[in-house]
Amino acid sequence: MPESQDRSKELSGEAQERIYRILGQGVAHSWSNLPQPIQQELFEAAVKSEGEGMREPIAQLLHREHHRTKSSLQARAIPEPDSKGG
Repeated sequence: MPESQDRSKELSGEAQERIYRILGQGVAHSWSNLPQPIQQELFEAAVKSEGEGMREPIAQLLHREHHRTKSSLQARAIPEPDSKGG
């Protein structure tokens, strides 16, 4: 087994959570530099991970922090009514 895999098994749950949080912060800080398809994939993965109830708050945060994402994420976060007024 490669040495890097041995080390990952030694990380505590707390250490892994910290790494995930740090990686997430790195992604958030780099958001505007990411290609739009990658942004969309990460956005959808985050929503899937936390539930549909987080779609709008995540989109709003990204909109506030990164104006380039305004149209694509906001459009997906706020469902439009259907033709029957629903």
